[in-house]
Amino acid sequence: MSPADDNGSDSAAISGDPVQRLTDLRERAKTDRAAACGEVWAWLRQLRDSDLRDYDRAARELETLFRAGRPPAELHGRTEGMLVMTTTLPILDRTVTAVTDLWMPWEGKRFAPEGGSNRISSRASTPLRLLWPLYSMTQTEDGTLAFEFKTHVEESRDKDAEDQKVLVIDYKSIETNPRLLIRSIRDELVELAPGVFLGKILFRVAGKYMKIGFYALHKVD
Repeated sequence: MSPADDNGSDSAAISGDPVQRLTDLRERAKTDRAAACGEVWAWLRQLRDSDLRDYDRAARELETLFRAGRPPAELHGRTEGMLVMTTTLPILDRTVTAVTDLWMPWEGKRFAPEGGSNRISSRASTPLRLLWPLYSMTQTEDGTLAFEFKTHVEESRDKDAEDQKVLVIDYKSIETNPRLLIRSIRDELVELAPGVFLGKILFRVAGKYMKIGFYALHKVD
């Protein structure tokens, strides 16, 4: 069973200390990886769904989970993705949630040694070409790929986690990426449980990075 198969109704109920709960699930993953990782994914889904009802608590819990994460030791192949929440202005966050509930062009990432690409819905090709008419996406067996990146491990640029080691997903160093928006993005990724990852989206403004959201990935076997 993949993490996405878990509906997360009762098993993902939020209670107690998030760090202790994550520690317990990591220990459980040693003997029952599918169930433990499915519960972590369901937990993240519940945080996504609680966004509008309890935005501040969800944001704090995601930050706590991110701080408890570790840079992935090895990450290759296809992942499926989920936008958990954005962290900009409440009215904008609500708008993003409403739109992405109806239409989400991003499907995840595909990783290769020291880099990778984003997996994009085939239905998103035309809208994205309107925004970036000179940018060419790639059609592969994994579907539509776009917005390549390089990866490396270093300390976070987020003010809430400056001493934490993260896997950096760097769009700026790929010259073919669009200058509009994409090359100003820096993702930071940590592993919560085997094959389940939590990412931050940072956006560079005037040389400084601001956190604008969280997303999650799970490895596709």
